Amino acid sequence: MASLLLAALLIGTSPAAPVDPGYYSALRWRMIGPFRGGRTVGATGVPGQPHTFYIGVNNGGVWKTDDAGRTWEPIFDKESSGSIGALAVAPTDPNVLYVGSGEGLQRPDLSVGNGMYRSGDAGKTWQHLGLRDGQQITGILVDPRDPNRLLVSVLGHPYGPNEERGVYRSTDGGQSWTKTLYKDTDTGAMTVVADPKNPDVVYADLFAQRLAPWENGMWRGTTSGLYKSTDNGIHWRPLTQGLPTNKEGLGRIGLAPAPSEPTRLYAIVDAPQLGGLYRSDDRGESWKRINPDRRIWGRGDDFAEVRVDPMNPDVVYVANTASYKSIDGGKTFIGWKGSPGGDDYHTIWINPENPKIMLLAADQGASVTLNGGDTWSSWYNQPTAQFYHVATDFRYPYWVYGGQQESGSAGVASRGNAGRITFHDWHPVGADEYAYIAPDPLNPGIIYGGKGTRYDESTGQTQEVGPEAVRSGKYRALRTSPLIFSTVDKHALYLATNVLFKTRDGGNSWKIVSPDLSRENPMLPTDALFGKPGRRGVIYAVSPSYQEADTIWAGTDDGLVWRTADGGAHWSNVTPPGLTPWSKIAQIDAGRHDRSTAYVSVNRIRLDDMRPHIYVTHDNGRTWSEGTSGIPADEPVNVVREDPVRRGLLYAGTERAVYVSIDDGVSWSPLRQNMPATSIRDLVVKDDDLVVGTHGRSFWILDDVTPLRQLDLRHLSGELTSRDTVLYVPQVATRVRWNMNSDTPLPPEEPGGENPPDGAIINFHLARDCDKTTLEIFDDKGRLVRRYASDDPAPPVDPRGLDIDPDWIRPFEPLPRTAGSHRFLWNMRYGPLPGGRYTMAAVLGDTPVEAPGPWARPGKYTVRLTANGQTQTVPLVLRIDPRVKTSRAGLERQFAIGYGSYDLARRLRAKGGDAANRLAGELLGLMRLADDADVAPTTQVEAAFADAKKRAEAILSQA
Repeated sequence: MASLLLAALLIGTSPAAPVDPGYYSALRWRMIGPFRGGRTVGATGVPGQPHTFYIGVNNGGVWKTDDAGRTWEPIFDKESSGSIGALAVAPTDPNVLYVGSGEGLQRPDLSVGNGMYRSGDAGKTWQHLGLRDGQQITGILVDPRDPNRLLVSVLGHPYGPNEERGVYRSTDGGQSWTKTLYKDTDTGAMTVVADPKNPDVVYADLFAQRLAPWENGMWRGTTSGLYKSTDNGIHWRPLTQGLPTNKEGLGRIGLAPAPSEPTRLYAIVDAPQLGGLYRSDDRGESWKRINPDRRIWGRGDDFAEVRVDPMNPDVVYVANTASYKSIDGGKTFIGWKGSPGGDDYHTIWINPENPKIMLLAADQGASVTLNGGDTWSSWYNQPTAQFYHVATDFRYPYWVYGGQQESGSAGVASRGNAGRITFHDWHPVGADEYAYIAPDPLNPGIIYGGKGTRYDESTGQTQEVGPEAVRSGKYRALRTSPLIFSTVDKHALYLATNVLFKTRDGGNSWKIVSPDLSRENPMLPTDALFGKPGRRGVIYAVSPSYQEADTIWAGTDDGLVWRTADGGAHWSNVTPPGLTPWSKIAQIDAGRHDRSTAYVSVNRIRLDDMRPHIYVTHDNGRTWSEGTSGIPADEPVNVVREDPVRRGLLYAGTERAVYVSIDDGVSWSPLRQNMPATSIRDLVVKDDDLVVGTHGRSFWILDDVTPLRQLDLRHLSGELTSRDTVLYVPQVATRVRWNMNSDTPLPPEEPGGENPPDGAIINFHLARDCDKTTLEIFDDKGRLVRRYASDDPAPPVDPRGLDIDPDWIRPFEPLPRTAGSHRFLWNMRYGPLPGGRYTMAAVLGDTPVEAPGPWARPGKYTVRLTANGQTQTVPLVLRIDPRVKTSRAGLERQFAIGYGSYDLARRLRAKGGDAANRLAGELLGLMRLADDADVAPTTQVEAAFADAKKRAEAILSQA
């Protein structure tokens, strides 16, 4: 109530500057999974360290394993780009690691990078090295004689011409660069490799290709080719004899010399009629096609990987939709790893000292073999899933859904019952890899997805219920076709192609509620190379109104915004002025607080425009304003959402981070916090949480955004600088028990997502350091439930690193007293008994631990914070776990025994004496019995409590 009142008072007030992130620095993202790997291209090992490998995930950063892929740890999460295309370890110094950003594949869902990075301490710290405008670094070759000498292949802008393309050379560890191989602004470099015996002899592939502004369109140039240098990349000459010419459609070339026979090279060549595996036996001077099998070279712009066994020049590996192996010099191949239907492998690394040790990078992540491919490590331990959109359902705990590129769909619980979110807590939901997911708001467990699938969680069965006209190809539809329920008419489900479909009977029947909303005569960018596109656009964003069932907003990928107020009978073109064709309307969010408002995020990366674009209207699209102040100029925006509680509080997802605005988009502040840089493709506000779908790092949740809803605009603008303390009104707290059953626990290295905080979240801000702070919680009768102070003793630490029940730890946690934003947890229990310490020798040695009090009952509480002589109070509501079916009367009986036992034990301890202390221990046992679960106490427990109470009162009545 207080936050709503504050918001109402401050609407229309704009701060002088963006929000100071210090006011919400305690907010923290948590990753929930799924642990199912995403598209990975960068991959390398360390020859002298057979269990150590590095991978560069296409939008998931850099990861390291030192146990041969059993576990992976992120080592790049503080850097400014998560899109990785190449990495290399210096052969003479394994601590020197180079990373090239930008995923290096020209795909419809790509994200670009911002240049080169270097680490001198095996990934602990990083330095940016330049080549920022290259956007896609595809290959890195470190000289085996000098870790500071390297060559880098730069593909360049995928959607436009640019100068920073080709092969670059550095002799000072990347501090400076010289472009040594270059054709033109449309031709980039894809790979650079060295002669295994003579590192001055190097080879590089130039590739002329650009992507169109519309999905799945591309231009192939006539300047691709293979080049050779004999002076370590300073001068280059073309190699053409025996290879396809540009007139014959020459495209990308993947190249591999044979380490044991360096005169021999293999090449995977992409050309329409002459593609295949080529071989040279004279260091590239002449070539011969030895295998035209399309399995090993098809989709050559996406796959062009060939590697040779370091001991045997006739053993050749090729990566494509599956991985293939030849033992006869490439004449024949057999499927070696992966499904012929397409696991999609990109990179092969073979340990030069032991060819049985290999690393494969694929669309599903990375896997390691130590025995030549007989067995492989799992890729179900890498939370690098690429999602296009995110949705949540209406259960408790709520589930998070999305379509995962390369791997189908996923539904993940936001909370697991075993203290974290494990493989037990997620599963596919019957939709394809590009899908929007739409949980049925009226039928929990019924989930729609893709272009019309219906998944029943109770049976695991999936039914096709989409429009037949869409399945037959009558209407245009891209991989990410919007599928969304109305929040007003909860029977109404919309599916977008180039027209908008609607069903109110679960897909049994559909009707069309719009004309073709795309541009009839789309124009081309001024530098287009693609020919006249024709009518290709589709509806890319749909947002039904949150107030009126018949009001719908829609946007197309070719740059139009539409609105209907009569359920689709009539549509108005309300496109913001200045939007050129092929300005992709990435998302629209109808105003949460009035029907005239809409927020439009426009992504123009396909026009080679990396700037952010956000448009806002408050008059049904008659006028628009654009506001992106505070968002970096090179971060395209994918989504904007308005907070459902506070008007004008907005959240934006860009290609690298999340941002927040408290002034309706006039200014923005970073909300990245602890999240790695990755493409934020979608986000939703679920109750008090912000839920994000990333395109490379799975799902993340920012628990409890209520502090953002209560930020005082006058304080942020500097008007109220004398105010020392801000105690925010807490969100409704849910009393959830951590399942502490006696089952054998999962090993600690088993991957799992993070549960929400176990307790009631209390947020406060201190303007300066305090001598002492105290936090007190009172029940509705004014009784003290729990008291925390900054001079409380620090919590014990388990010397063995084992998990300890947080109920035993939290009573020791000291309250913060330093300046800044703080988030503190009350464990929803009464405080420990005075003198209630005892030793848990089995776990903590001689460390004293305090027994917690009983669970606080659901109801109303008051939180009081005292700092620097100032005291503030706010209300707190505690509710029971919504899954609990116990009646209110049963919960009251439970509390009566739990609190009654606690109170009597406290009084007996104060009285002292052997009899009193023995009975106090008996009462604490009864308290724990009553508190075991959220159920009414048994008659046995009630009888035992009645007897113990009678005996306690007798002792307490004695003089």
